[in-house]
Amino acid sequence: MRKVKITVIRKEFYPDFADEFLSDGKDAGACSLLEVGDTFIFEGGAQMPESFCPWAWIDIYHNVSAIASGSTYYPWNKRDGQTIACCTDGIRPVVFKIEAITQA
Repeated sequence: MRKVKITVIRKEFYPDFADEFLSDGKDAGACSLLEVGDTFIFEGGAQMPESFCPWAWIDIYHNVSAIASGSTYYPWNKRDGQTIACCTDGIRPVVFKIEAITQA
């Protein structure tokens, strides 16, 4: 099992959708739980890294566990042992780089 580094690489916000669908409208803003540059280490099992968003964890866990288990997204991705994934919040999505950092 490999350790996996999860890095927040982008946050998006769609104010027109927020105004149409959220009770707080565009005042809700982008995701308030995670910031670009935040990093988290996954060491195995199904344990969510501390301070990670539970909803995002549900969305990206399959990618994290696949990389931890040695799967590859190459040749679709330029680098072996790495992929890009995002949470499924259609108004405030957060994009993550998921990469293997060690071999066990």
